[in-house]
Amino acid sequence: MQVFKRFTTLATTFTFVVATLMAPAHAAMISTGDALRADTVDHLTRAMQADAVAQRLEAHGVTPEQVEQRIAALSDAELEALAAHFDDVPAGADAIGVLGVVFLVLLVLELVGVTNVFAAF
Repeated sequence: MQVFKRFTTLATTFTFVVATLMAPAHAAMISTGDALRADTVDHLTRAMQADAVAQRLEAHGVTPEQVEQRIAALSDAELEALAAHFDDVPAGADAIGVLGVVFLVLLVLELVGVTNVFAAF
């Protein structure tokens, strides 16, 4: 029983000592502009890390570290313009559109009688 009391006392003391040694957390208010800038920088950094974009950048001799440094150095207006450009031009998203156009062209050619593409189906 003495051993259990001694162990419990030591464990409790150790817990209180460790708890008092931890650094307190510090929080501060950030402005909306800072939050939007951080979100835009994060969005652009993720977009630049996409495989196709990263390969193109590396082909031009730009490392991922340089990309992050250059994005961080952009002004707010430049960040918004670049983010808007990336949202307008998604990489690889037009493949479905191209397939749809090809299908429609083949369908029209089939209906007009120029080809027999769908005869086997």
